[in-house]
Amino acid sequence: IAVVKYWGKRDESLILPLNASLSGTLHQDHLKTVTTVAVNEAFERDVIWLNGEEDNINASRIQTVLREIRKRIKLPIKDQQGNVRITVQKLASLKVHICSENNFPTASGLASSASGFACLVFALSQLFGIKEIYPGELSTIARMGSGSACRSMYGGFVKWLPGEAETGEDSIAVQVTPEDHWPLSVLILVASHKKKRN
Repeated sequence: IAVVKYWGKRDESLILPLNASLSGTLHQDHLKTVTTVAVNEAFERDVIWLNGEEDNINASRIQTVLREIRKRIKLPIKDQQGNVRITVQKLASLKVHICSENNFPTASGLASSASGFACLVFALSQLFGIKEIYPGELSTIARMGSGSACRSMYGGFVKWLPGEAETGEDSIAVQVTPEDHWPLSVLILVASHKKKRN
């Protein structure tokens, strides 16, 4: 949840903020998103289910995240003997099925897109064995899905740096303090399950 919000973007397509921001990541015992991902040669298309219903996989931000993840696949899948079962090129072309569930109202102002894109990037990076080339690289991918998602990649209090590079590679999230730094409690009352109006 944002503590100090960012106000405006210097680049809309890369979601690069004008200023730094700070958030506190809520403990997963309370509000959370659970995302599972799978690839299979039998899958004919990418698909996403959100809270049990098929959603628009062609949404530009989802496609951006998938493209950024796929271009970072560097390791083939090998069998127990070390023989290559699936090449990097084939792995990057496989279709992915995504299932994402929130235990709180979606699009209601409780950062569901931030938690959802953070989970998606983490799950895909684990599935494809993607390692960061520089600290915070995965947060740059999450940021392209939802700006605040970069901060949701870490626990505790997290700062989103605006960066200066035109490519956005230095607009990353960094943990300021771990979740146990301050003994805080958060009270959230859900007044409505309706989507927020923009």
